[in-house]
Amino acid sequence: MGSTPQRVSAPTVLDGRQPIVDVVVVAYNSANELRDAVAPLAGRDRSRVIVVDNASTDDSLERVADLDVTTLRNPTNAGFAAGCNAGWRAGDAPCVCFLNPDASLEGDALDHLVSVLAAEPQLGLVAPRIEKADGCLVHSVRRFPRARSTFARALFLHRLFPTSSWVDDVIQDRSTYERPGSPDWVSGACVVVRRSALESVGGWDEGFFLYGEDIDLCRRLRDAGWGIRFEPSVTARHLGGRSAPRAALLPVLARSRLRYARKHGSRSFSVAVRAGVALGALTHVVVARGGASARRGHLGALAVALGLGSRATGPR
Repeated sequence: MGSTPQRVSAPTVLDGRQPIVDVVVVAYNSANELRDAVAPLAGRDRSRVIVVDNASTDDSLERVADLDVTTLRNPTNAGFAAGCNAGWRAGDAPCVCFLNPDASLEGDALDHLVSVLAAEPQLGLVAPRIEKADGCLVHSVRRFPRARSTFARALFLHRLFPTSSWVDDVIQDRSTYERPGSPDWVSGACVVVRRSALESVGGWDEGFFLYGEDIDLCRRLRDAGWGIRFEPSVTARHLGGRSAPRAALLPVLARSRLRYARKHGSRSFSVAVRAGVALGALTHVVVARGGASARRGHLGALAVALGLGSRATGPR
C-alpha cells in the first residue's frame, strides 16, 4: 500500500453542496505541465480538484498553490496507482475523474462525461477520445493483452500488418474512434469512474507502480459486472511521455506486463507472456532506436523478464 499522504491544504467547500465529481491528478516532477491540467477545472461549481504529489523533487505543488485545489503530498513515491487511491479516497463525490498531469480536459467536456455515467447506471467507467497537442489521434482503445500479440510485437509484425487485430492489442482502426463503444480497456490518461464501482473493486491495484494499472482496473470492473464506455464526442489533450527517462521506464513496463499476466491469466499464459516480453526486449536491443539509453532500457526489461531484475518497483 502507498504511504500516508500529508494534507497540505483543506478541501474546497462548494457553498455547502457536495461536489458531483472529484478530479484527481497525480503529479511526479510535473511542474512544467501540471498547471495546464489543473487550471481549466479548478474552482468550478460542483467539482473539486485533488492534486496528489508523489514526492516530487521539483516545485510541482507550488505551481498550483494559487488555484482552488486540494493538495496532498505523499512522503515517498509509491507509484501512480497509490497516488490515485490517495486522491479518490480523499474525496466523496459520486464520480471521480482521473487525469494525467500532462493531459487537459475542459470543464464542459468533464460535465458531459459525468452525464454519460449518470444516464447509464451499469456503466463503471467512461473515457474520452484522446488527441495529442497537435490534434493527432491517440490510439487509446485497446484489447486485453494476448500472448500472440506479445510475440507479434516482439517480431515487429504489427508494423508489417498494422490493421490486423491479431498482431497488436492497440486498436488502430480509425472508425473505432468515431463512434461510442465498449472496448476491453481504455488508456488511464483521462477516465471518469463511478465511485461505487471503484469501491466495489477496492480501487486501483498498488502492485502496479506504473503502466498496466489501467488495464487491470478495467478488467476488474468488467469482472464485477460494470460497463466500460468510450465516448468520442468528448476530447482530452495528452502530451504524454514526460514522467521519466525511457531507459528507466522500460523495465517498469516489463514488470507490469508480467504482473498483469500472473494476476489475470493461466500459468501457461503467464509463461508465454514472459517469453514474449523477453523476446521483445532482445529484438529491440538489436534494432533499438534511441541509442545507448534505449538499449540499456531494453536490457533492463530483458533482465526483468528473465527474473534477474531489481526488486525496485520503479524510478524514484
